[in-house]
Amino acid sequence: MKTISAATHLELGASLGEAVLSLSDAALDREINRIAGALFDDATVSYQRHGAALEICAPAKQEGLRYPVSPETFYLLSAKNGIYSETDLIELNRLSMLTARLFEVRQASAKTQALQLREQLLQTQVLDQIHESVITMDLAGFILSWNRGAEKLFGYRSDEAVGKNILFLYEEEGQQGDDEFLQHGGREMEVRRRKKSGEVFWASLSLSLLAQHDQAVGMVAYLSDITHRKESEQKINHLAYFDALTNLPNRNLFKQLVDQSLQTALRKQSNCAILFIDLNRFKPVNDMLGHQVGDALLIQVAQRFRASLRDQDMVTRLGSDEFAIALPEMNQHYHASLVAQKILSCLEQIFHIDGHELRIGASIGIAVYPDDGMDAEGLLQRADIAMYKAKRSALDASGSYAFYNPSMNAHIAGKLFIEAGLRKALERQEFFLVYQPKLDVQSQTMTSVEALLRWHHPERGLISPVEFITIAEETGLILAVDAWVLERACQQAAQWQAEGVPPFRIAVNLSAKEFTVGLPARVSAVLLKYQIAPQWLELEITESMLMHSTESVIAIMDDIVALGVSLALDDFGTGYSSLSYLKRFPITSLKIDRSFVQGIPGDSNDCAIASAIIKMAHQLKLKVVAEGVETPAQLAFLKAAGCDEVQGYLFARPLPPTQVAGLLGMVF
Repeated sequence: MKTISAATHLELGASLGEAVLSLSDAALDREINRIAGALFDDATVSYQRHGAALEICAPAKQEGLRYPVSPETFYLLSAKNGIYSETDLIELNRLSMLTARLFEVRQASAKTQALQLREQLLQTQVLDQIHESVITMDLAGFILSWNRGAEKLFGYRSDEAVGKNILFLYEEEGQQGDDEFLQHGGREMEVRRRKKSGEVFWASLSLSLLAQHDQAVGMVAYLSDITHRKESEQKINHLAYFDALTNLPNRNLFKQLVDQSLQTALRKQSNCAILFIDLNRFKPVNDMLGHQVGDALLIQVAQRFRASLRDQDMVTRLGSDEFAIALPEMNQHYHASLVAQKILSCLEQIFHIDGHELRIGASIGIAVYPDDGMDAEGLLQRADIAMYKAKRSALDASGSYAFYNPSMNAHIAGKLFIEAGLRKALERQEFFLVYQPKLDVQSQTMTSVEALLRWHHPERGLISPVEFITIAEETGLILAVDAWVLERACQQAAQWQAEGVPPFRIAVNLSAKEFTVGLPARVSAVLLKYQIAPQWLELEITESMLMHSTESVIAIMDDIVALGVSLALDDFGTGYSSLSYLKRFPITSLKIDRSFVQGIPGDSNDCAIASAIIKMAHQLKLKVVAEGVETPAQLAFLKAAGCDEVQGYLFARPLPPTQVAGLLGMVF
């Protein structure tokens, strides 16, 4: 036996342990034999397997002592001189026991690894059965496992993802969002992630810690695609805060944004302004051409408004044909008037919709922070009040604007008083009709009358139509009022005929709201009810009602004329009807608006306009009626120009029905 130091024993023992735990088969046999050969000098030791040929053979017939290591292996000790030293026996016994123990450790380790592998396979199979994406990672965010759900969700195979840092799935590379994986604790959040295809999607993410012996060793993430839900939420949120037609902020969002701007204005001690906009002539377009055309018009109006403003300015559709604009950080009051002028200017260009050429204007009210209000609601209310002032004082249909002042509150109070009174006026029979004669210019005798509505309020007395007709149209009460006027005029005609008065034509005014497909049937029913011949009824419609010649409008007019009722075009020259369309209207007469008669004969422009209307009408075989005739000079000019009929204070004011019959046959 060689003399071997303790250190060498330890080294050889470590080598033996490494060989048994890491090698197998022939390589293991060779390494054990090498180590055993280094321990013995007086004897030969070989590591052998039962039934296998000897690699290190003893002399002669392989005789020697066997020391078992495992059921399959043993050490064979062969003495050189046939004598076994006690030291060799002891050393070989120790070697065989050490090797046997190492094989036991190896076997136990193999079982553990098999169990771990089996457990890992089972875990992988379970995770793969989960449709949800499940990802495990260490605390640094490096991916340890990647199930099939993750493969389907992200498009990466397991071998493409495992080992990478989770950041490669973020929407932006290197993103450090509020959903960092590196934070501890079970967390649920909604995040944006990127697929292999590059598509970015919304995911619901739940993070939990993986712990071992109360020590965090990693994290597990559960992800599912919630893109559809997020899109639905966004749509619902959009509907809650944006106008579905124009895609502008709605009233609620607008007020929130304005209130935020006012807080900034308070800190900076700057001004803000609110513009309340009501479109002029929109309702006739919507009523006569339909909501599809009206909606398309509103969309184009919104686009023009947005294009006319600064990026920081805000515009909203409040509803129907009403809009509002907020001007934050406004330095001077006159800046608001400049914007109002830009808004009116952007509406001047013709709108082309479905083959129609449309013109509209606007009335704009302006309220300024902090003078007129301290919040969005207050400013909107006062701008609305100023808008009504602008509408009433507008010089033309294109519109105007007005700044709010406290005196306007009295007007609004009066408007509300009239609106409340109108709702009761029909029930209380406070309305009545008066009749203004129309005279033949040549004979100066009465040919017909125009029925005019009057209102006797129990508290205020007579209220001018100028005050209540517009309010009736705004509130929709005009439909009931128009129906009452038509009924009462026909009833009066029947009463005159019953009294033996020779029949004469009665003209009744119609509002745009009344001019619908059901109008011919309503007119026919009233005529039948009072047994009035249709040739004694004339309906007057304003030019602005017929600003666009459409087949539907003309069809309604044709149905009325087919009844035998005549149509007159009132206030001619103040609207926007194309003269090329005038020949298509089945009307019998034109009424020259009083605004063109007042300046006759001193105003050369009024004279030229009146003469041109008369000549054009006669060429179209239409009768011409001039209203507002108050002086003999006006009558003389109109007579010389060929005007057919006149009406005005020169001959008679509107009269009660008891005084009308006596005018028949009378020369004025």
